[in-house]
Amino acid sequence: MRKNLLGLWSATALAAATLFSPLAAQAADGPIKIGVIAEAQAVAGSSIGPAAQLAADEINAKGGINGRKIEVVVYDNHSSAAESVRAFQRAVNEDKVNAVIASYISEVVLALEPWAARLKTVMITPGAASDAITGNIAKDYNTNKYTFHGYLTSSSLAGLVCDAAKDLLVDGKKMKTAVIMSEDAAWTSPLDAGYEACLPKVGLKVLDHIRFSPDTTDFTPIFKKIEDAKPDVIITGISHVGTQPTVQWKSQQIPIPMFGISSQATNSTFWKDTNGATEGVLFNAVSGPGVAVTPKTLPFVAAYQKKYGNVPAYSGYTAYDEVYMLADAIKRAGSTDSDKIVDAMETTDYEGTIGRVAFLPKGDPKVHGLRTGQGYITGLMLQWQDGKQLNMWPKQLAAGQMKFPSFVKLPTP
Repeated sequence: MRKNLLGLWSATALAAATLFSPLAAQAADGPIKIGVIAEAQAVAGSSIGPAAQLAADEINAKGGINGRKIEVVVYDNHSSAAESVRAFQRAVNEDKVNAVIASYISEVVLALEPWAARLKTVMITPGAASDAITGNIAKDYNTNKYTFHGYLTSSSLAGLVCDAAKDLLVDGKKMKTAVIMSEDAAWTSPLDAGYEACLPKVGLKVLDHIRFSPDTTDFTPIFKKIEDAKPDVIITGISHVGTQPTVQWKSQQIPIPMFGISSQATNSTFWKDTNGATEGVLFNAVSGPGVAVTPKTLPFVAAYQKKYGNVPAYSGYTAYDEVYMLADAIKRAGSTDSDKIVDAMETTDYEGTIGRVAFLPKGDPKVHGLRTGQGYITGLMLQWQDGKQLNMWPKQLAAGQMKFPSFVKLPTP
């Protein structure tokens, strides 16, 4: 009887091995899946999915990663943190993705960060800015090491805006005073703190600091308060509020230029979205149309425009780069094991569309954040002019001179 049972077990085991070995081979040779959780209906987030797909198509056309194709699985989170968490869980547990690119909204990424840790899945954001994202990794690296910050932190953005303000506004237009106008959100707290610290250092005295709800629809009292302060410039931190502040700035003929962070303004549709009200608005970006930040920038824009009919928002550039970085990390790791991908991502040295991409190391207070400065990511300052986004800064990449609508009054030198 024992011999019969052993023989039966051996035969069963052999049959199972024969049955499942093709499935195991298929899994090993199957597609590498990258989940993309994004705000498909938001101006600043609509480029994330299409840009990621474009990168995957290009990689697949060249043979994929060691012969394995990349499959992009897109989830529309409808700008909701709760929906994003459900999408992340589904992506990992049901759709078996190997990594996730997620959101331009800081609150969403902060809600997903603990899930990346629990499910041990690499996640990188193409557009969220809150310093708390990298702060959480620094506080508990072993738990939160699966998250990478693929866009600039808010404090880094503040520094770049101040650098541009010194060259363009203080030295260029002899401006001396500013009012900070930012939406009340997770990403703007460190941004505003950065503004308050660096604007005086570059020569702009801060006269007032206004934080408003992202649900604000009428900016009349806000602009009235700003006008009463008589600043030379409004320094902005706006993303989720939509087109209202820009449209009302134009319709109410606010005589003060807007300069700073305006995420929607990075999208080529913003001119149409505001019916041209964005004329003269200056905004920070990591790339822009016609600006060859690297040899990869303009070919990406051309390919995106050919495929989708418009120019990507800032988060499109980063999402495109991130697919390439994940693919490179998986190739170098020789595995889709998350811990091995983390190790490979930490040694990333990649020339992308926005500059040379490398991550800050373990032990840095902004661990897994992007390196910035000369030789890495420096950023741009663009202005909407006659329906086009033209780069004004840095000088060596400038495509024109600043000009403003007739209702804007500049200080007399």
